[in-house]
Amino acid sequence: MAKSLIIVESPAKTRTIKQFVGKEFELAASMGHVRDLPKSTLGVEVERDFRPKYVTIRERAQVLKRLRQAAAKAERVYLATDPDREGEAIAWHLAQALKLENPLRIEFNEITRRAVTQALSHPRTIDPKRVDAQQARRILDRLVGYTLSPLLQRKLGKRRLSAGRVQSVAVRLVCEREREIQAFKPEEYWDIAGWVSPDTPERLFSVKLVNRGRKKFTPENEEQAARALAEIWESQPVVVRVKESRQARRPPAPFVTSTLQQEAANRLGMSARQTMRVAQALYEGIELGEEGHVGLITYMRTDSTRVAPEAQAEAREVIEERFGREYLPKEARRHRKRAGAQDAHEAIRPTSLRRTPEQVKQLLKDDRQARLYQLIWTRFLASQMADRQLAVTVIDVAAGDYVLRGRGVKVVFPGFGAVYPTRDKEVLVPDVKEGEMLILWGLSGEQKFTEPPPRYSEATLVRALEANGIGRPSTYAPIISTIQERGYVYLQDKRLHPTDLGFLVTDQLVSHFPDVMDVDFTAGMETKLDKIEEGEQDWVEVLREFYGPFSADLEKAEANMKRVKVEPKPTDEKCPECGKPMVLRVGRHGPFLACSGYPECKHTQPAPGSPEEERKTRKPPPEPTDEKCDKCGAPMVIRTGRRGRFLACSAYPKCKNTKPLPEEAAKLEALAAGVTCELCGRPMAVRRGRWGPFLGCTGYPECKGIKKIPKDALAQAGDEPDKKAAAAEE
Repeated sequence: MAKSLIIVESPAKTRTIKQFVGKEFELAASMGHVRDLPKSTLGVEVERDFRPKYVTIRERAQVLKRLRQAAAKAERVYLATDPDREGEAIAWHLAQALKLENPLRIEFNEITRRAVTQALSHPRTIDPKRVDAQQARRILDRLVGYTLSPLLQRKLGKRRLSAGRVQSVAVRLVCEREREIQAFKPEEYWDIAGWVSPDTPERLFSVKLVNRGRKKFTPENEEQAARALAEIWESQPVVVRVKESRQARRPPAPFVTSTLQQEAANRLGMSARQTMRVAQALYEGIELGEEGHVGLITYMRTDSTRVAPEAQAEAREVIEERFGREYLPKEARRHRKRAGAQDAHEAIRPTSLRRTPEQVKQLLKDDRQARLYQLIWTRFLASQMADRQLAVTVIDVAAGDYVLRGRGVKVVFPGFGAVYPTRDKEVLVPDVKEGEMLILWGLSGEQKFTEPPPRYSEATLVRALEANGIGRPSTYAPIISTIQERGYVYLQDKRLHPTDLGFLVTDQLVSHFPDVMDVDFTAGMETKLDKIEEGEQDWVEVLREFYGPFSADLEKAEANMKRVKVEPKPTDEKCPECGKPMVLRVGRHGPFLACSGYPECKHTQPAPGSPEEERKTRKPPPEPTDEKCDKCGAPMVIRTGRRGRFLACSAYPKCKNTKPLPEEAAKLEALAAGVTCELCGRPMAVRRGRWGPFLGCTGYPECKGIKKIPKDALAQAGDEPDKKAAAAEE
């Protein structure tokens, strides 16, 4: 009997889904896209209604061959690509490339037995509207990228320059913020704070100057501050108003793509790209011991806060079991839909709250996966909990003509805060009554200056893109990666700084292509793509409306755009190799000094205050030792790397011999004492891998038994797993 074939995008999904379907199903992976527009040409016939000319991706030729063979033997073919526009387009390309007559499209928001079984029982045809919307996006991006990029390369005299319909607007946001910072003029002001109590110092509470008379007042200079301080000191503080109120804090909504990237950056220090890679692995499935390969979270590219009723019911059960009925709202939470959201599928949540972070952490090899799963788990659980109740007390204290205000906050009921940390901090104030005299124990004035708007971090840039309707959940991480890789912005102190090249490219594009670079125009185009998916607009007509004005701007730019290039800034530094002056350049990794004699002299060095200089200054210089290298005889030195101190040959890079320090090596070897391989019984030895030390069988390669060294044992031995190596992979 012929089997049915299920085609998914990645091998990880096949391992997970295989556990949920019977023996009558075969599974295969397409490895993502199998067809695309050609790299070497535009690949779009503009005069023929923007007809795309798709070609097979070279790396997918063998994959397609295997898929054709499998499809020819199959009774039915199910296309189970991701549940979004891009996934729909991949399914359509597969159907075209494999020449499938009746392909069955299935989709699931989570890779669980229930979701996969339900999807198989309700297959559908490929949605042509979704395909049209994704095809229109792809052609739009190709028209912009493959015409503007060569223009920039010719006019600015630099290779590898690129422009994009969305990425260029993102660079513009970063550049405009930097210009706001440069143009900002700080204004002086003074904060005046006091410490008062009704009697003893034990009942002190702080107050801050807010009014003079009935008007808001903040001293603008030292003279005003000194006068206010003197007059307050001479006055008798008296309570003029006590206002008590209850405030309810609603729990945050479950994660969507943008908020997940923001919180992962703020709480876990992960980049947008890292977050999406880790989330992808959690979605596709992780090996969890006896459970097998399990999908831990729902689909991670979404802008919807909607939650399935069965997930809400499970959340209410877990909340009541863990915290009690008082932590449950009367009805299941439904969070407000964001304006402009596609709402195609659910919010990001665990596939089962019964898999707690504590249980999962013991089985996950990657610490980032464990931390991100815990963040998603706690956020979803919190989103279904009762409000956090606060008792807020506002006390106004009059001192002569001035009013100082104190604020007390008491947590009456923790609500969702019992599982998800909040910014609310308890500030206790004593019970006082209106008309009560107070004792002034202290008073201070602090000079301050207004600050410019902060530079974008990756997280806040994602928030700005989302707020302005630029891009969609699947595009945020690629946008941020691309603008850094192209050298338009660089990351320093977790903030995005534009390079000189970023400024130059932005200014040229804004001048000659005002529509493409307009934030509202770009957001409006995203709305039109949504309407194509909804069947309200024709994709060819949308492309015609865009391409007419765009091609006219392109002709003008070809004639009028001047040839300019980024000029490096001269410095007083001399090149240590040839003596010529050094110039300051800015690249994808930040500012650096380069020899003005380039290309004859190619010497470069970190610029003062640059991220590269900070990294180098943090690393201590090599320490000499009396030990000789056992490979080349050169002296060994002590260096410091990501795993701590170690011995290295001083002849590096000619000789790359390294080994642990003797005392640390002895501590590590002690960890293997008396430990035998569980597979063959031979002794185990300490070995080092990409994630740090582990125990490996001495019978390798015949026996490949390994064993993890507990973290506490590693800490006692003066070592630890290499967490930074994992981050470097990103």
